[in-house]
Amino acid sequence: MNFGIVIFPSKKLQDMANSYRKRYDPHYALIPPHLTLKNVFSADNDQIKGIADKLRNIAKNYDPFNLKVYKVSSFQPVNNVIYFKVESTPELEGLHNDMHKRDFLNDEPEFAFVPHITIAQKLSNDEHSDIYGSLRMLGVDHEETVDRFHVLYQLENGSWTVYETIRLGKE
Repeated sequence: MNFGIVIFPSKKLQDMANSYRKRYDPHYALIPPHLTLKNVFSADNDQIKGIADKLRNIAKNYDPFNLKVYKVSSFQPVNNVIYFKVESTPELEGLHNDMHKRDFLNDEPEFAFVPHITIAQKLSNDEHSDIYGSLRMLGVDHEETVDRFHVLYQLENGSWTVYETIRLGKE
């Protein structure tokens, strides 16, 4: 089964992201707006229980933190993804790094960690140029407190749902 680990932002930020995603993101119906901490990985029912235990231990090392979204950016020329840029914090970096250590799942991230919330993807070069040209002038200035992350699993229809929610800090 496929799993992933994400932070879901507040409804206010999700609504703002979805106002673009419904037009520009083919994954709009499959998963709400999110910040990915760990990309898709496979595990069976027994393995995910152990992984969830490790995640609860990781979460104890981090207090709730401030999430700040401050501009629209793009991954071009690597790919035509447009996103809300999230300010990197020691907590975000730490969570990401701890979820990619050898004793966690023994895997390396595919790309350098750039905290973001995707608002458009799978665009042609022309679409990307047009859409990014207008969206990057948006004044994005949003802050909120993050106190949890979510382990998701993928359903047969390709959509994602929450397997477990894990709170940050010592319980």
